[in-house]
Amino acid sequence: MSAGRGAAPAMLPPRVEVSPLEPTLRLLRAELERRCPEDAVGLDALERSAMLPPGKLLRPLLFTESAAAAGMRREDTLTAALGIESLHVGSLVHDDVIDSDTLRRGRPTVVARHGTPNAIVTGDALIIGAFRAVAACADGMPAGERHLAVVRTLADAGVDLCRGQVMEDELRGEPGSGLERYLTMVSLKTGALFRAACLGGAQLAGAPPAAQEAFTRFAEHLGRAFQMTDDLLPHISDAETSGKSVLSDIANRRPTFPVLLCWREADEHERGQLSAALGGSLPAEAALETVRGLLASTGALEAARAEALAEASCAKAALLDLPGTAARDALSTVADLSVNRDR
Repeated sequence: MSAGRGAAPAMLPPRVEVSPLEPTLRLLRAELERRCPEDAVGLDALERSAMLPPGKLLRPLLFTESAAAAGMRREDTLTAALGIESLHVGSLVHDDVIDSDTLRRGRPTVVARHGTPNAIVTGDALIIGAFRAVAACADGMPAGERHLAVVRTLADAGVDLCRGQVMEDELRGEPGSGLERYLTMVSLKTGALFRAACLGGAQLAGAPPAAQEAFTRFAEHLGRAFQMTDDLLPHISDAETSGKSVLSDIANRRPTFPVLLCWREADEHERGQLSAALGGSLPAEAALETVRGLLASTGALEAARAEALAEASCAKAALLDLPGTAARDALSTVADLSVNRDR
């Protein structure tokens, strides 16, 4: 970790045009619409309400571009790539149940619209559907070992997600819990699906071990950069812009990355204020205002932004071990976008 109190503000990179990613995103959106028809009923309708309209489609995009960077046709990756999105969205549906969140992607969550029992079942079905998607991708294709490797990668990611969720709960309300524990939690809860997307795409394409290792390093740093930036959003955006409640982290007493940096830089009085804000004794709005003030006065906000930018740079550096292709350039664009966003 670098910048602290009094550090010079970190400059965000210029906003990156998303046009290099649009061809793949169009493929993914069209396939998602095909798989989630408007006339769906019952469980299929619940799944559609969770999946559509889609979010950033970042994880399936990573899967498809990683496979393409390893030589596979993008069109042949779509089913498995959307399996990654299914696993991701299923985990979000469960997260919203756990956190009692009512807003996601600018609209009511599944639990807010359909109730807890339906939300739990929907999340279950979406997670299980990820494995069905990879199996369906194998139909009529000879590379069974590759598909099995992707299934194993997805299964490992699913278990890591659960471990990360438990660890996040253990850190709840502890602003002094430490950066190393936070980074371990992020590697599990957020990084798991980034690794699964990039490594899974490489495995499906039959990439050699050295390339798979490069994709994995890229994903590790990308996951950190993305989550560090995500942790900043409640302090630099509002709910209308970010599409989700800016009070969720405070209400659920999460010691996010800027809060942990704030604790490191704070004096005894400031630490007392921070503990009170995360202790649940203050209304969420007042607690958020207190935290925002402390993040500014200690320099933690700019320090957190600088660290996110550094992680994105490390992610891009990992890609240099791969052949130069349009797909590799697309992955580099994703790294830039991960730290240059407001949602």
